[in-house]
Amino acid sequence: MAPDVLVVGAGPTGLATACGLLRQGVSVRVVDRAEGPAVTSRANFLHARGSEVLDRLGALRELPEESLRAMMITTYLGDRPIASLRFGDPGLRTAAPPMVVSQARVEAALRDRLAELGAAVEWGSTLVDLQQDSTGVTAVLGTGESVRTGWVVGCDGAGSVTRRLAGIGFPGVRISERYLLADLHIDWDLDRSGTTGWVSPAGMIGAMPMPSPNADLWRLIAYDPAEGGVKPSEREIVERFRRIVPERTGRSDARIRDATWVSLFTVHRRLAEVYRRGRVLLAGDAAHVHAPFGGQGMLTGLGDAENLAWKLGLIVNGRADESLLDSYEAERRPLATQVLRGTTAVTKVNIAAGPVGRFLRDRLLVPVLNLPWVQRWATYSASQLWVSYRRGPLGTARLTREPRPGDRVPDLHCVCPDGAVSRLYAELRGRFAVLTPGAEEQGGVASVQRRPGKHVVFLRYVDDRREMWLVRPDGHLAWRGRDVSLLERWLTTALSTGRAKR
Repeated sequence: MAPDVLVVGAGPTGLATACGLLRQGVSVRVVDRAEGPAVTSRANFLHARGSEVLDRLGALRELPEESLRAMMITTYLGDRPIASLRFGDPGLRTAAPPMVVSQARVEAALRDRLAELGAAVEWGSTLVDLQQDSTGVTAVLGTGESVRTGWVVGCDGAGSVTRRLAGIGFPGVRISERYLLADLHIDWDLDRSGTTGWVSPAGMIGAMPMPSPNADLWRLIAYDPAEGGVKPSEREIVERFRRIVPERTGRSDARIRDATWVSLFTVHRRLAEVYRRGRVLLAGDAAHVHAPFGGQGMLTGLGDAENLAWKLGLIVNGRADESLLDSYEAERRPLATQVLRGTTAVTKVNIAAGPVGRFLRDRLLVPVLNLPWVQRWATYSASQLWVSYRRGPLGTARLTREPRPGDRVPDLHCVCPDGAVSRLYAELRGRFAVLTPGAEEQGGVASVQRRPGKHVVFLRYVDDRREMWLVRPDGHLAWRGRDVSLLERWLTTALSTGRAKR
C-alpha cells in the first residue's frame, strides 16, 4: 500500500518525524541510503528541549540513566584554569537535564519507538528521483522501486538528495576551519565530571568524557588548519592527537592507547532557501547546517521534526488545510537563522588566531563566563527552552500574561477524564490539549472536537487557574481565554488558513 508520507533519512530528525506521524495514524515509510545504523556520531550532547521532544514521542526511555552529567566546562590557558562554565538543569520542570549521550544512542531509542508504532527503517535505500503533481509524489529508489506517496520529507543531511531533487537552493559558505575528532582510550588523571578545554596560540583542543566500562574513553576535538588540503588517514589523525595533546595542554602524562572512532570536519554555514516546495519538505541538516559547537544541531532537528509532524499529520488526516504547512517554515526558519549566527560567533571565539582576538577571548570574554548570571543565561540559551512562536502566524505578539500564545507551556500536572493525575506532555501524544478549571467547563468545550476530531484531549488543572488553555501537540500555547466560541474560532481559523487570524 502506498504510504501517506515517505521520510528520507533515518537520523534523529527523520526518526522523530516518522514517530510523530505514526502516532497520528499516518502511514510512513522511512528509507536511508546507509547500510545500517551508525555506531557513533559527532553529536553527543542533548539539551533539555531535545529531552522534552523525545519524552512527548515516548522515546526518552533510559537515556537519562545511561548518559553522563559532565556539565562543567573548564577552560585552561596553558596549565592555568581561567573559566568554569556549569550547564545545569534550567529549573523549568524539564524531562531531563542536559545529557552527554551519543546521537547514535538517541537514534537507537527512536528506532525502538518506531518499531513499537509499527514501522522500521529500510536500510540501503537511496532516493534517486522524484516527480510531484497536484495529488502526490512519485519517488524512485536506487533499487528501481517506484514509490507513490502523498508527501516526502527530506531529513537526509547536509548533502540532501531530496533538497537537490526538489530544486531548493542551499546558499551559505564553507568556512576554512577544519577540526579533528576522535574517541580515544586515554590514560591520564583528567577530571571526568566535566569537559575540559585548552586555548592555545596553536588552536583550541577539548576533551569530553564518554560513557565506557573502564572510564577511560574520551572524545577529543582539536582545531587543525588544513595543510595543503590533504585529508589525513585515521592513523595519521590519532598520531596527530598524540602530538597535539601535550603541545596544547601541557599534559605530558596523557597516554593515548587506541581509537574507537575518528573523523574530521570542515565547518559549513548554510540555510535552505525554503523549507517546502510543493509536496516536498525539508527538516534538520537538510534545511540548515552549522558549526557543531553548543550541541545545537541534533536539538534543532528534533524541534523541526516535532513541529512538522503534528501539522502534516492533521493535513493527511483531513483535519487541516495545506496552508497550515506555511507556519512550519515561518516558525522554524527564523530559529535556524539565529542558531547559525550563534554557532558562528562561538566558532570565531574558539579559533581566534590573532593577538587581539586572543586577548579579547582569554583576558576579557572567558573570565566573564565565571559570573553566575552568565552561566544561568548560557544554560537557558543552549537549552532552547526559550524558543517561542509568538511572532509567527499562529502566535500573538500583543502584550498579555505569560505564557503568550506561541510560548512553551511547562509540563504541568493535570487530571485526565478518568480522574487519574498525569503530566501534560504524557497526555499530548501528538494531540491538542484543552486544559480547563473543572469538569463543568470540560463539558462545555466538547464542541471543539468538530475540527481536530480525535486529535484533541480534554484535561483539568490541578491548581486554581481559571482560564482555558489550548496547548499545541508540541507543547506550545495555542490559545488562552474563557470564551469557548473564541476557542472554536481559533481552531477553525488556524487549521483552515495556517494563521491565528484571518
